[in-house]
Amino acid sequence: MIILKKDQFQSIVEYARGNLPEEACGLLGGYIKNEKRIIEKIYFLTNLDHSPEHFSMDAKEQFAAVKNMRKHGYVLIGNFHSHPSSPSRPSEEDKRLAFDPLMSYLILSLAEKDPILRSFKIENKISSEESINIL
Repeated sequence: MIILKKDQFQSIVEYARGNLPEEACGLLGGYIKNEKRIIEKIYFLTNLDHSPEHFSMDAKEQFAAVKNMRKHGYVLIGNFHSHPSSPSRPSEEDKRLAFDPLMSYLILSLAEKDPILRSFKIENKISSEESINIL
């Protein structure tokens, strides 16, 4: 289960809307306690592809984010990206590029009036949804 604060959710939505029509992306740092994956910090990264259909994170920004996580005692919980005009589910490309089955992959859909955020575990190109609790 992902634990996310309401203001964190809002900041992801605002960042994704601000990057339209491109996909937005970032990393999630925090703690893992039992089955709970508690998000403490969101790292907004540049989509180097500048595409509405896929993303590539800037490697320098990724390294800086991980360095900051270590400084604060956080672990890498996972990443997020937006789908500007498609549902909140992993695309075939998302599944193909998901290399770590321990990571949480959050996808924010902006296709409807209200944004929809869902989280997935992906292993061997098979996705399973994990719950998100927004506090």
